[in-house]
This record gives sequence, structure tokens and C-alpha cells, in this order.
Amino acid sequence: MKNEWFAAKELIGIAGLPSSPQGINQMARREGWVSRRRKGVQGKAVEYHIDSLPLSARNLLILQEEPAGYQVERNDSLVVLIECFRRMTESERERLLTFLMREGIGSLLARISDEATADAMTGPDSEPEKR
Repeated sequence: MKNEWFAAKELIGIAGLPSSPQGINQMARREGWVSRRRKGVQGKAVEYHIDSLPLSARNLLILQEEPAGYQVERNDSLVVLIECFRRMTESERERLLTFLMREGIGSLLARISDEATADAMTGPDSEPEKR
């Protein structure tokens, strides 16, 4: 839960709580709610911890809160390429770099495309044709 502390004004009329800040403060004193002074406010402004509130008010506040935003970790293409390169053996890395230096990335992409086309026509597990 993001917000754990609530001012009396925020609790007015929620789930059977009193309808005025004074009523909230009286109830809080009577029931011994955990409180702290509000930061950045002059005077005796206090806020109350959610765990001190009656169960019905607590449940309503939890339901009213916006759901947590989840961000799915995405793998950037460069990160994936680096990881693939890192997992290669030293000889595989050397062959790849030599090929790229001699032939260029365009040639590598053309070969990959040609192999993908051939696989689509014959199937990836079929034996290559002998000539």
C-alpha cells in the first residue's frame, strides 16, 4: 500500500467514521489510534496510521487505492545480442567477427534470410540436397 498515513479530513464519513475532523480526532483519542504530526503543516495537524483504523475503514481505503503499476522488463535488442555473444565459445566469436569484418553485416543477413527461405520450403530438419 502506497499511502499508510491519513489526515482526519481524508477519513471523514468513510465506512461509518464520524462526519467531521473533530469527530475523527475524538474517536482516534478514545480508541488509541497511532498518530504522528503532519509534515509541512502548521498547528496541531496529525495523521493516523492505516493499521489503527477500524477494519471497515481500512478495507475501504485499500480498495480505493489505485492498483500498483507493473512494468514488464523488456530485453533490449542490444542486450540480447551481447548476451548471445557472451555465451559463444572463443572460436565461435572469432569466426563471427572474422566473417563480419570480411563480408559485412549485409552478407550475414542475406545468408540468414536465404537459410530461412530454404527451411520454409524444405523444413528445418530435412537433409540438404546433394548435387
